[in-house]
Amino acid sequence: MPPKLPPLQSWSSAFIAVLIGFGGTIALVVQAMRALGASVEHIGSGVTALCLGIAIGGAALSYRLRMPVLLAWSTPGAALLVATSPGVTWNVAVAVFIAASLMTIAVGAVPMFGRLAERIPSSIASAMLAGVLLPFCLSLFRLGSTDWAMLVVLVAVFIVARQRWPLHALLLALGAGVILALTRGDVSSVPSGPTFGTLTAVVPSFDVQAILSLAIPLFLVTLVSQNLPGLVVLRASGYQPNSGTLLIGSGVAGVAAAPFGAHIVNLAALTAAICTSDDAHPDRNQRWKVGVLYAAFYLLLAIFSPALVRLFLALPSPVIVGLTGVALIPALINALDAMLVVKEDRDAAIVTFLATGSGLALFGLGAAFWGLLVGFVAIGAKMLMKRSA
Repeated sequence: MPPKLPPLQSWSSAFIAVLIGFGGTIALVVQAMRALGASVEHIGSGVTALCLGIAIGGAALSYRLRMPVLLAWSTPGAALLVATSPGVTWNVAVAVFIAASLMTIAVGAVPMFGRLAERIPSSIASAMLAGVLLPFCLSLFRLGSTDWAMLVVLVAVFIVARQRWPLHALLLALGAGVILALTRGDVSSVPSGPTFGTLTAVVPSFDVQAILSLAIPLFLVTLVSQNLPGLVVLRASGYQPNSGTLLIGSGVAGVAAAPFGAHIVNLAALTAAICTSDDAHPDRNQRWKVGVLYAAFYLLLAIFSPALVRLFLALPSPVIVGLTGVALIPALINALDAMLVVKEDRDAAIVTFLATGSGLALFGLGAAFWGLLVGFVAIGAKMLMKRSA
């Protein structure tokens, strides 16, 4: 007797989750890789590797654990790389990707590291993330001085869609921006390159400054904004995942994909909520199949990812800036909210936010590192003063 196929709602949930996860933020991923000095070939390889890591890793974890485990790329991580990576070569960037994924594996494999990670003040990590995201969202509105029509279309579609179709708001804003650019003839000729997915390995070049300035913040921002919320989503849906297994699994997928240009693979949060609910499959014990379907769609994207990447590379820079700013507004809202939850930590959170958002760079270390350092010092000073009082 042939196996019973998942119901139609499982297919639609997986498809919508992939559209939102890929379509809503691919412009930012492309921008991040360009900022790191990647060529068209390297960007195509990086996106292909990300899709393969998400597909293979997610399918394996879903099948083994019998729960819908969805993987994704780190959108906040990509924003971090754009904001704090001037002068970094692609070989150094690949080493950063590997290091960040190895840190994820270490947290999952070593209980002591996991406990330390859980003790990182959420307000400080969220403040760093908010500082990273703020310049991108401000750039969206600076677009008004050069292309007010694009600004109006993107913001209007986003606001209306957030009220009526919140899950599809980013995708609708993306579509509106691309359609406007195509209608006005703003799209340049599509760069030449392969249509189907190819992988181009790069020899990593490890650099201590890059590890401190990029890898550690990339790991932390992904842990706080993606991996931990991803675990919460699964638990809220009635599952009891082993956090160590999931972190190790996503970290291994990231390490395997990193030499080909994938910046990091992590647990999905927003898209996971779509595929772990009763609407995705009425039987919770069979809902793991939705995770496999989600992985299958990402496998298809991996096959055709270079063509999609070249389409985004043909878009003018203002369009990419606008799409990126819109895509990061929900993440900025969540980060600002989380950084102010603990009233006692607000002073430390604010200075972390300001230091990171300032773009400060000293001794070859970027603003994300200094923002974290300022925040940790402020938290430490508060604790010492409490003890001495």
